[in-house]
Amino acid sequence: MKNLSTLLALQSDFWTKTLPIVRYVLFFIIVACSIIMIITVIMQSNTADGQLDVMTGAQESYYSQNKGSSRDGKLKIITIVMASIIIFCVILYLVTMLINGVA
Repeated sequence: MKNLSTLLALQSDFWTKTLPIVRYVLFFIIVACSIIMIITVIMQSNTADGQLDVMTGAQESYYSQNKGSSRDGKLKIITIVMASIIIFCVILYLVTMLINGVA
C-alpha cells in the first residue's frame, strides 16, 4: 500500500512538472504555424477559379488545370497542413489543461 501511494505521488509530481513545459512547446508550435499560415495566404494569388482572364478572356488554361503542381498549389497545400497542425496542437493544449486541472 505504501508503494502505491509513493507511485501515485511520483506520477502526480511528474505531470505537474511536465505538462506546463508541454503547453509552452504547443503554444510555440501554434504561433509558428500561424505565422507561416498567414505568410502563405498572403503569397497566394487572389483570382477565383471561375473568373475569366482579363487579358485573354480564357476561362481554362494549362496553368489552371495543373495548379496542384504550381506555386499556388503548393502554397494551398502548405496552408492546409499548417491549419491541421494548429487544430491538432490546440486540442492537445486543451487536453493538457484538463489533465492538469487548470481549466
